[in-house]
Amino acid sequence: MDKDPLVYQYAIGKRKPYDYDYGNRQGNQNAGCPFCDVAHLENIFEKDEDRIWLKNKYPTLQDTDQTILIESSDHQGDISTYTREENQKLMKFALKCFHEMLNSKKYKSVLWYKNFGPKSDGSLTHPHMQIVGLDKKDGYQDVGEDNFKGFEVGKSGDVEMNLSSHPVQGYQEVNIITYHNQDLNTWADLIQKGTQYVRSVLSHGVDSYNLFFYPMNNGQGTCCKIIPRFYASPYFVGYKISQVDDSDTLKWEAARLKGFVTGGISLN
Repeated sequence: MDKDPLVYQYAIGKRKPYDYDYGNRQGNQNAGCPFCDVAHLENIFEKDEDRIWLKNKYPTLQDTDQTILIESSDHQGDISTYTREENQKLMKFALKCFHEMLNSKKYKSVLWYKNFGPKSDGSLTHPHMQIVGLDKKDGYQDVGEDNFKGFEVGKSGDVEMNLSSHPVQGYQEVNIITYHNQDLNTWADLIQKGTQYVRSVLSHGVDSYNLFFYPMNNGQGTCCKIIPRFYASPYFVGYKISQVDDSDTLKWEAARLKGFVTGGISLN
């Protein structure tokens, strides 16, 4: 099994613009937001209204093909605050771009994820996702089917929502799965509800989260995993041992999440 780390190219990384204050992080904090300056964006692959997929100007990782998906022209926007229609369009566009790289067969694996907030390891506030082709690594080798199963929140046709009983990192991870990429509107709606729940209800609201997207069912389906970001447990940092809340707490959390979600979405 390949255990080699991805190699970060520091000489490129120190030129990156950033607007989160990480204290000693190297970079250009006064460069302004490059994603707001649409007129000067380069190497654009595709546009959909104000959603833009383009090559990452600062490819900091060796043996990768790094791309950026700008979600919106709203500098302070987020999945949790977009209109329902805007978020549905975003998720369909992003899934299309992801599949374009995935189906090209140019990479050993393709990763799609989103950083939000200061604890997510993001560098820019402007809402964006990243789709990255790995030339030599299987980015999914340490993620298994158990990581997508858990305490059911509810189902709607092809789409399922649950709280992970075997999280990748720890505690409360929300899985939203579409098994055949069919009802993408409901899938997108549940992702939006999940981010709203994480930001406003879970642990009285958290300021950071990540979204990770995984191809499932031989590429016919997709799981979106929402991971609220806290300071990581030393068990995970030092030993790669994830932790999870006890089953009674997760059942209670799943019921609470279902009550939050069904304010606008019908779940079985």
